[in-house]
Amino acid sequence: MNPSLITSINAPISPSTRSPLLCHFLTPLPLRFSKNRRYRVSFPRCAATSSDLPLVSEQAKKPDVYGNKKELTGLQSIVEKMTPPVRLATSAVVLAASLAAGYGLGLRFSGSRNIALGGAAVAGAAGGGLVYALNSAVPEVAATSLHNFVAEFEDPASVTKEDIERIADRYGVNKGDEAFLAEICDIYCRYVTSVLPTEGQSLKGDEVEKIVKFKNALGIDDPDAASMHMEIGRRIFRQRLETGEREGDAEQRRAFMRLVYVSALVFGDAASFLLPWKRVLKVTDAQVEIAIRENAKQLYAERLKSVGRDINVENLVDLRKAQLSFKLSDELAEDLFREHTRAVAVENISSALGVLKSRTRAVKSMALVVEELEKVLDFNNLLVSLKSHSEADQFARGVGPISLIGGESDFERRMDDLKLLYRAYVTDALSGGRIEENKLVAMSQLRNILGLGTREAEAISVDVTSKAYRKRLSSAVSTGDLEAQDSKAKYLQKLCEELHFDAQKASAIHEEIYRQKLQQCVAGGELSEVSVASLLRLRVMLCIPQQTIEAAHAEICGSIFEKVVRDAISSGVDGYDAETRKSVRKAAHGLRLSRETAMSIASKAVRRVFTNYIRRARAAENRTESAKELKKMIAFNTLVVTEMVADIKGESSDKASEEPVQEKEEAGEDEEWGSLESLRKTRPDKELAEKMGKPGQTEITLKDDLPDRDRIDLYKTYLLYCLTGEVTRIPFGAQITTKRDDSEYLLLNQLGGILGLTSKEIVNIHVGLAEQAFRQQAEVILADGQLTKARVEQLDELQKQVGLPQPQAEKVIKNITTTKMANAIETAVNQGRLNIKQIRELKEANVSLDSMIAVSLREKLFKKTVNDIFSSGTGEFDETEVYETIPADLSIDVEKAKGVVHDLARSRLSNSLIQSVALLRQRNAKGVVSSLNDLLACDKAVPAEPMSWEVSEELSDLYDIYSKSDPKPAPEKVSRLQYLLGIDDSTATALREMEDGALSSSAEEGNFVF
Repeated sequence: MNPSLITSINAPISPSTRSPLLCHFLTPLPLRFSKNRRYRVSFPRCAATSSDLPLVSEQAKKPDVYGNKKELTGLQSIVEKMTPPVRLATSAVVLAASLAAGYGLGLRFSGSRNIALGGAAVAGAAGGGLVYALNSAVPEVAATSLHNFVAEFEDPASVTKEDIERIADRYGVNKGDEAFLAEICDIYCRYVTSVLPTEGQSLKGDEVEKIVKFKNALGIDDPDAASMHMEIGRRIFRQRLETGEREGDAEQRRAFMRLVYVSALVFGDAASFLLPWKRVLKVTDAQVEIAIRENAKQLYAERLKSVGRDINVENLVDLRKAQLSFKLSDELAEDLFREHTRAVAVENISSALGVLKSRTRAVKSMALVVEELEKVLDFNNLLVSLKSHSEADQFARGVGPISLIGGESDFERRMDDLKLLYRAYVTDALSGGRIEENKLVAMSQLRNILGLGTREAEAISVDVTSKAYRKRLSSAVSTGDLEAQDSKAKYLQKLCEELHFDAQKASAIHEEIYRQKLQQCVAGGELSEVSVASLLRLRVMLCIPQQTIEAAHAEICGSIFEKVVRDAISSGVDGYDAETRKSVRKAAHGLRLSRETAMSIASKAVRRVFTNYIRRARAAENRTESAKELKKMIAFNTLVVTEMVADIKGESSDKASEEPVQEKEEAGEDEEWGSLESLRKTRPDKELAEKMGKPGQTEITLKDDLPDRDRIDLYKTYLLYCLTGEVTRIPFGAQITTKRDDSEYLLLNQLGGILGLTSKEIVNIHVGLAEQAFRQQAEVILADGQLTKARVEQLDELQKQVGLPQPQAEKVIKNITTTKMANAIETAVNQGRLNIKQIRELKEANVSLDSMIAVSLREKLFKKTVNDIFSSGTGEFDETEVYETIPADLSIDVEKAKGVVHDLARSRLSNSLIQSVALLRQRNAKGVVSSLNDLLACDKAVPAEPMSWEVSEELSDLYDIYSKSDPKPAPEKVSRLQYLLGIDDSTATALREMEDGALSSSAEEGNFVF
């Protein structure tokens, strides 16, 4: 079968005028049986007439499924009236009569006994044929009788097993007889076809029970019954091939799926091998599973329709049994049950939404909405209680709380409608001015049913509860109940508890009410005494904290005051007149702002203007233009900001300006300003101070608005402007410098106050500039790093000109000389002109080598020193000197130094032996001894194993030369060399007893040859 037979499992069932797919088998051909009892029912493919295939209307008129009774032919009618004993006796009589008649006729006509016997044989054969024909008609007669018997029943299911056995016993046939069994299979096939739904219908759920009952009544075996199911499937497949319409094809697919499902339930676990759908009709196992699953879902869904809001334990147990009988998995059953309960709840939800959205909504309508929601909650509570039942494991799967989220409903896309329902229920729960505990539980359950998030539901609850709280609070204030309470906090707390309202949110409402009242009171630009009293009364009743009151006044009154300050600032240097000052004073004191709050608001506006000046100063093309922008900022601070600060404080500007100057002078006295001329000029004398007028304010600064680096750079810019004067460029590349008077330093002092620089920071800036100038000229003087008496006098004169304090000048000179010396030392190390002895002399002279020589260079120097020890030719190696003293002098890691020594010793050990042999061959005895000493020094650092060489005589010569060298080496060195060269004691003794050395013998031999 084509797999597409089952792909349209969800195709809708549409009515059609076609004849039923599973028409009754009215004229089947005889069944053909094989020896193994496998048989096949054959049907004519295209020879069916209209009488063979009745229409749906004819079938509806004729309830029987087996057609009319069959009529018996001549011999069959005779056999039908005989019982088995009579038939046996008749057969014997007929056979005996035939034999006797044949014998008699043969004897009579021929007179010969032989001919008589031949006649008897012929007549016996004829009689035997008659007997055989009589007995062979018995199964056909029994099958016809069975057909007629079953056809008499209006309900074929009324046939019992005893009826079938009685008919078989009556004719003396076996149920396994071919003709009789064929009729039984035909009856079963017709019955199964009649039980299965016709076109446009679905399974009812009782088909399996009917088929199994009828199969047991017929006594048909499972293999024979399965063959009938397979034959019905073949017929559906053949009719599908003959169908040319899409709707008919889809209906036949559904019919086949129903057949597969019913067959699987009829035969149970044996269906997998009794029903070879895959082999016969090319249907896969997955398609069979789909057919079983979809039909089981359809039957279970039909069964669920009988379950409503009054579901009980018995219903749930029956559903569980039905699920198991339908072979439906627990997961699918759970989904279907939840979908059903969801659909039941959706009916009430939809009804409630319809009422809620109706245009003629009234109070009664809201009651209907709540009533529908209560039905949903009752149904949900019933399901929750059943879920916790003691016999819940025997119930249908999926019993539990309802949720509209998921499934086939579209409420996930209609979340706004669900929020309206939830709001309506919460509003009804708070309609009495308080909320009960059971309503809180119901609200929580309704939130879960509607699928609202915690935040969404809480927002709705808070909104509705806030309105209810405001209503009750307004009532308590208007009636005077709140004001009459001794403890207003307890009254408000009780009100929150009755409404289950958060105290923090209630406080927020109190604050909002107070802010609204405050905005009404300051609408005229100031707070009157009556308004203040009214606000105080409201604050006491609502128990609003002082901090909240101050914050509200700072925001609301501060916004009004901020507008006044912005207008005053925007008037500019020339626009801050008496009228503007009056408006500032009125706003500052009429709005009853604290001095700190008013100054904070004014500071924000002023610092915004200061920032604009700073931005323009940074964007200037040169230092002169930048200084001009800074001068504008200083003038703005003196003429506008200083006056405004005095107006806010309610003081005169002269008095306000005296205190900062005095503080500045005291701070200046505390600092050691030294001999810097630029610093002295920033402290004006009385005559110059009177000439410049009142100083600017220093309370509003840019200390927190600009980084320290930016503030210092701005101060330096103006300081350099004061030092160098104004530079004017003229044609042909020339420039004119105009010196400024000391008044610029007073402006510099005010700039430091605006930037928020402390006295220490200002001193550091002046000292830094002086130090920079001193360093530039000192580096020229000390170019070679040598400090002579003449240069010292020259540096002292330079110090006085620059005005740099003595400690800073000495520090600069020391840094220069140290840097020059460090460079020289580093160059000497790289060139190999500095040894450990000179390093120790520098340390004794208090020269800090750690800061002058890098670690890598010190390690390089250590390696060179150790290499010199291993190549000195003395054979000495002092572990304390190498491992402790030298690393300490060079300030390097001791463990790392040991690793360097060991690596060098291992590498030079073999090199020293090779070098010794090479010098031996050159007859350089002194060089041989020196190389062997280096070998012994390396051995002391890293003890070695005996060494090998290709020519052992050369090793003996090395030992001989070393042992007889002058001055005579120490015995322990000779013994250690003997061990390293691998020379045994006898050879060593023989070598020492030889009078002439190796080099002298070779020399004599060479002279002789020459």
